[in-house]
Amino acid sequence: MLTPNQRDRAIVKQGLTSEQVELNRQKYGRNVLTPPKRDPWWVLFLEKFADPVIRILMIAAIIALVVGGFQGEYVEGLGIIMAIFLATTLAFINEYRANQAFAILNQYVDDVQVRVMRDGRFTTIPRKDLVVGDVVYVEQGEEIPADGELLETVSLLIDESKITGESETIQKMTRQDAEEQGVHEDTYPIFNVYRSTIVDQGNGLFAVSAVGDQTEIGQLATAVATVESGDETPLNQQLEKLSQLIGLVGLSFATLIFSALLLRGLLTRELLLTAPQGYFLGVLILSVVVFLTPVWGPVVSDGLGLIDESWELPPWLTEDGLKAWLKSLLLGLAVAGVGVAIGLLLDFLPTLKEGWLTTEVSSSLLQYFMVAVTIIVVAVPEGLPMSVTLSLAYSMKKMAASNNLVRRMHACETIGAATVICSDKTGTLTRNKMMIHEVNFPSLHSTKFTDLEFNRSLIAEAIAGNSTADLDLLADGQVEAIGNATEGALLLWLDHEKLDYMDYRRGFHIHFRMSFSAQNKWMATLGRSGVTRKDILHLKGAPEVILERCSHILTEYGVFPLHNKEPILAAITTYQKRGMRILSFAYQDLPDNLVEFDLENMGHYLNWLGFVAIEDPLRAEVPQAIQACRKAGIQVKVVTGDGAETAQEIARQIGLCEDESTWQMGCLTGPEFRQMPDEEARERVKSLKVLSRAVPLDKLRLVKLLQEQGEVVGVTGDGTNDAAALKQAKVGLAMGSGTAIAKEASDIILLDDSFQSIVNAIIWGRSLYENIQRFILFQLTINVVALGIALLGPFIGVSLPLTVTQMLWVNLIMDTFAALALATEPPHDSVLDYPPRPRDAFIISGKMGWNICISGVVFLIFLVGFLLYLQRDHLMTDYELSIFFAVFVMLQFWNLFNARCLGLKQSAFNKLNENWSFVAIATTILVGQVVIIQFGGEVFRTVPLSLEDWSWIIGGTSVILWIGEIWRFAQRLRESRDS
Repeated sequence: MLTPNQRDRAIVKQGLTSEQVELNRQKYGRNVLTPPKRDPWWVLFLEKFADPVIRILMIAAIIALVVGGFQGEYVEGLGIIMAIFLATTLAFINEYRANQAFAILNQYVDDVQVRVMRDGRFTTIPRKDLVVGDVVYVEQGEEIPADGELLETVSLLIDESKITGESETIQKMTRQDAEEQGVHEDTYPIFNVYRSTIVDQGNGLFAVSAVGDQTEIGQLATAVATVESGDETPLNQQLEKLSQLIGLVGLSFATLIFSALLLRGLLTRELLLTAPQGYFLGVLILSVVVFLTPVWGPVVSDGLGLIDESWELPPWLTEDGLKAWLKSLLLGLAVAGVGVAIGLLLDFLPTLKEGWLTTEVSSSLLQYFMVAVTIIVVAVPEGLPMSVTLSLAYSMKKMAASNNLVRRMHACETIGAATVICSDKTGTLTRNKMMIHEVNFPSLHSTKFTDLEFNRSLIAEAIAGNSTADLDLLADGQVEAIGNATEGALLLWLDHEKLDYMDYRRGFHIHFRMSFSAQNKWMATLGRSGVTRKDILHLKGAPEVILERCSHILTEYGVFPLHNKEPILAAITTYQKRGMRILSFAYQDLPDNLVEFDLENMGHYLNWLGFVAIEDPLRAEVPQAIQACRKAGIQVKVVTGDGAETAQEIARQIGLCEDESTWQMGCLTGPEFRQMPDEEARERVKSLKVLSRAVPLDKLRLVKLLQEQGEVVGVTGDGTNDAAALKQAKVGLAMGSGTAIAKEASDIILLDDSFQSIVNAIIWGRSLYENIQRFILFQLTINVVALGIALLGPFIGVSLPLTVTQMLWVNLIMDTFAALALATEPPHDSVLDYPPRPRDAFIISGKMGWNICISGVVFLIFLVGFLLYLQRDHLMTDYELSIFFAVFVMLQFWNLFNARCLGLKQSAFNKLNENWSFVAIATTILVGQVVIIQFGGEVFRTVPLSLEDWSWIIGGTSVILWIGEIWRFAQRLRESRDS
């Protein structure tokens, strides 16, 4: 650990040189934490086989291979194995790729800018470029970027909860001050700071002693870069209920189909069984049912829960894992043993001569069982969670490109459901490019400094000494502000007046500082003045707060009592009405050797120095973005610490307040809001447009009141004071230029600080939800058709219209390819044409339900009719079944294009060039189906079809798409005619 005695004091003042930076980087490494160790890819791949349904298919495949071994046919078993491997491999690849999307978060953390002293001047660099020996400046709200020892501190309080677990902030000081005061701390020295801790108050300068993995938190291995999944969202709850419902339906259909096939086999004498063989078959089926309890138990339990939450099966029926399978195996064997024992007692078991079950019966029963299992596979939406994950990951990546860095994945969708946006003014609605428009210091003859040396020096000290911002000299000779934008504007003004702020800052020896507080509305610094040579208190902040504490005024003739404050207030109001921010200054001379001074109760005896009018231009895109939100049914409420006049003028410029009635009902000040009881405030916030002079608790209360009324609230903020409201809101949106505390509390970070980025996020969120709905529409339509065909097939003379391997291929299309295709649909601005969806809305809308039912029934009627036509001669050849399989898949292929247009009136071919993933996947499905038919052979029970056959199949089934296109065209015509 470096110590001040070992450290070259010249380097501390000047920082490292470029050569020293490179040497230290090579010697000590970069300031990057090694990513946490992840499970190897093969472990993730094997996890895909943990699914109970996949395990059942594996058992079915083994049985099929064993039975096939006696018959010399391995095709069915190999086909199932191939389908299992294909499904698990694609699921693994998609999940692996989705996980990789989170790497963007680590990149962002490493690229956060920090302020350092290098080559004798302050500059900003990415956090990852810090090296041992760098001199770093940190202030309130910032995260400590590396371990180090403090060189200077001003009222520095650090939140070290990330390494200590204790929430209480720690007072920090230099080693010299600690030794003088006799302060000792063994665990974490009071003169050291540590990476990932946060500055709660004050500021300081420290020399970096450790970077990257050598930092305290790196060695503790607690700095694992993870993405928080957040609480369960309404979307997750809806999808969970949908999955449970479909699982119950799938299990019911599987039971019905197995029973139907078994009954058909007995009635048609396909299953030739004696009475004892029938008894043994019953025992066998009952034993298998008991053995499969880990599969059907949870499904039935979930289904009962949908009907009545108080209904549930015994815990042992709903367990999962290896122990549950062992229990069910033992119980199944016990049932079989009891059945055999009863059969022996009653002499009702098959004789050795007739056999337990014939090979033909065993083969048929195995076929029935595999069909039933496959029905469950087809019905249960394994692709639904993957579709959601892919949609979220894809949106997360694309939103980052549009300046929305998503920290919590669920926020991608939740922002689309937002009904209220509570927005900051500065930086979000305005450009946060603060410029001094005019100064008003009575001690100066005009708006420029005069030869009154003492007065101008005192004002320069009030600006430079009571500030934490800095100036950076760029390569092109321009000067750029670093730190707080308002303070930076003041320093730029000093620079414009040819005054070096560093001279005045170095001449002012600070004793204590109270950082700016949104609660107090002022910042104070107490120290030894380089101008008066006495102790002095400098204060700056909101004009009405500062002016209230002033009893005297500094004029060009000296200090005089301030009897009439009205002219000053009138001048301030004039600037505020023009949308400018006013920052006022005051000071108070203090006696030497002052033992104690209470900043909170400093009295009302300050000397008024004057004020500056600061201009922050409105962002050009904001008025249009505000109107887009209002059109989308989203309320916008401006919450700011600025005065009422300033806030209302900004609201007028952005089109939020147009008439007098809106001004009266839509504008409140923080003090007025605080005095209202909850009932009155709850009613008033409904029409609220602007909340001015707001403190953090006002913002937090506003969010709570809105959410109590069922609103989905998004909040923007950039300061430490905004953290509570950001965390309380459904979606917290922190500014990219904001503090570490604000970003930590947020769900999304607006990298460009712009309100337009919020609108972009809303478009992505709503589009994402629609993409999930499109996948559900497509999947459930196929589910209805596949289940209907499998159930009705045995009753119209075709026991297996679709084989196990064919249905697994269909399932592959449904779950994997469709999820990939529809999850990557680009966003549409048209999602802003309607209001947010109700919070309790089910993900399957009424329109979707009708679409699924009508399309599914039409497809089913057509396919049943087609089956009857094909077997008009009471004979179904492999050729005819191949045509049926091709027609079934091609109907779903064209329906995929229709599903793409859910909620839109545009053509299915519109913007296809913007989603090459969809084109590639659709092509894969088409080519894959042709390959399977032409070369599937015995595995898929297909024979090659002619070019003429394919032309008829592809052309005939495409009618589904053309009907959809005509319908959407008619809707567009009707819409244009109405408009």
